[in-house]
Amino acid sequence: MIDVQTTALREGVGAFLRPRDVLSVHGPDAESYLQGQLSQDLVGLPVGGTADTLLLQPDGKLTALLRVTRVDGQGFVLEVDGGYGDTVVGRLKKFLLRSKVQMERLDWRCLALRGPEVGQAAGGLLATLAERGVMALPFAWNGWSGVDLLGPKDVVLDPASGHLPDGVVPCADEVVEACRIMSGIPAMGSELTDKTIAAEAGLVERTVSFTKGCYTGQELVARLDSRGNNVPRRLVGVVGGSDDGVLARGMTLHAGEDPTLAGDAGSAGAAMVTDKVVGSVTSAAWSSEVGGWVALAYLHRTVDSPGPIRIRSGDGLGGSHTARVANLPLAGTAATI
Repeated sequence: MIDVQTTALREGVGAFLRPRDVLSVHGPDAESYLQGQLSQDLVGLPVGGTADTLLLQPDGKLTALLRVTRVDGQGFVLEVDGGYGDTVVGRLKKFLLRSKVQMERLDWRCLALRGPEVGQAAGGLLATLAERGVMALPFAWNGWSGVDLLGPKDVVLDPASGHLPDGVVPCADEVVEACRIMSGIPAMGSELTDKTIAAEAGLVERTVSFTKGCYTGQELVARLDSRGNNVPRRLVGVVGGSDDGVLARGMTLHAGEDPTLAGDAGSAGAAMVTDKVVGSVTSAAWSSEVGGWVALAYLHRTVDSPGPIRIRSGDGLGGSHTARVANLPLAGTAATI
């Protein structure tokens, strides 16, 4: 049975604090500088306009997945998952040189509202916070939608305060995490690291403009796109039944027959079976939407999805249990064992 908080996030209005590090970038050269650093085209971004974008290393690997919002003709606000603000600042300053750009960390908070009834249940809150300078940024990813209210901590509510409008349900971190995984939304530190290629995580269509000029890290993105983004691994969902073992980050994915079932250790049959690792779990949670464990994982391109898979603990000890890999998002699909 789906719990009350998950129902709110999917069908009503659920609220939670979304950990975000926020950076102001402003000055006469802010637009031209960021245009050469971010994967999105900022020239056509209107005041109040917002978009997800990539900040890449020179070799094309990921530094951060950001959201950029234009606040005026010379200013932008950049956001990244909490804990990665210093990484973003360090990377941006590395190529700043003599550009007339100022960067400032903002002590802001992000109140996330999710669900189809946000406008109806929280319309008054949105209007009140807008009058106090809080930005209401639309959120939509793989069918999960809502609004992020971004502004100073002394203005933006904490759901734990108990001052939310009637009908808006505060949601626990573990419930939000399960919905994130079910929606196939990658996060910094788990699915997204400095080793990640954007195409692996399915980020290219959402975050990259192929009509703008050059930006740092563009070469790898463009080369892979010209080849159909055929990368060695890709982000998928994993669904386990309620009677299976717990899914957890770091567990490994295995294809083929379980070697422990192939016969005695000295038999020819067992000798021919290999226990090749074909992927690894990056995030996991128990989901009331499927009544079992769900996860995000990177899977080698030689393994079909959807399809069966075996899961083992990351240390390789013990046996394996059956699960199923599925294309993302998991929410709204028949991704069951």
